Amino acid sequence: MQFLSVTDNLRDSFRILSAGRPRAHTGELPGIGLASLGVAFQMFNAAFLSAPVDSPADMEMRLQTARRHFEALGIPWSFWICEDWLTRKVRRKLSQICFDKGLRLAAEMPGMIAQQVEPPSLRQHSGLVIRRVDSIHSLAHFRAIGSTCFHVPIIWFTEVFDDNLSAREDFVCWVGYHDGVPVATAASVTSAAAIGIYNVGTMPGHRGRGNGEAITRHAIAQALCSRPGVPVVLQSTEQGLKIYERMGFRAITRILVYNSAPQ
Repeated sequence: MQFLSVTDNLRDSFRILSAGRPRAHTGELPGIGLASLGVAFQMFNAAFLSAPVDSPADMEMRLQTARRHFEALGIPWSFWICEDWLTRKVRRKLSQICFDKGLRLAAEMPGMIAQQVEPPSLRQHSGLVIRRVDSIHSLAHFRAIGSTCFHVPIIWFTEVFDDNLSAREDFVCWVGYHDGVPVATAASVTSAAAIGIYNVGTMPGHRGRGNGEAITRHAIAQALCSRPGVPVVLQSTEQGLKIYERMGFRAITRILVYNSAPQ
């Protein structure tokens, strides 16, 4: 069950970001884990599977349980589903089951793991100056890059990555600068079994120059200083897949994200 390294770290990332928020909710429902920030951006009001799903009826029951929870709170929500929890029959019917419960597919990403990260090639970009997010200025840069790269309104991204972000020591964020201009971001989350990499993004006009790989490697190296030898996990976009494979990551599962917002 190697996929648990991916799913457990993913859920921990939500739990860390939810800490100290008045509308946040984390907990357990039958077969479901909750990690909700209580924010406007539905992707961060999340439910996760916490046990195998043996039948379409079982999947329907869990979706209904999660939907009732979030509807009672009056907030939009998302369901992050790792395919390894599902039987083949459930996988085939998943989209229709989710559609019937008012959910639409928002993203699908390979969940990847590297037991050891391969060294960089000689072509790697070397001009990036990377700084930890530890001030209102670097936080503003982190938010602006994320808003642009992930096509999310800045007000939503600001609410998720709030002013307490730098105090959440297990969610470490980085900004990369080229000639003083903020151009790339990455973040790391340290959990019991793995280091997770998140929020890797590079601004348009600065892509294809190794900036994303450079800041990802930096985030990994810094996290491994406190947890040497643990595997590194992430969920890849289509654009980043070949880069991560070159770095030594391999896909071990697939994460599907369904949300309640109209498409």
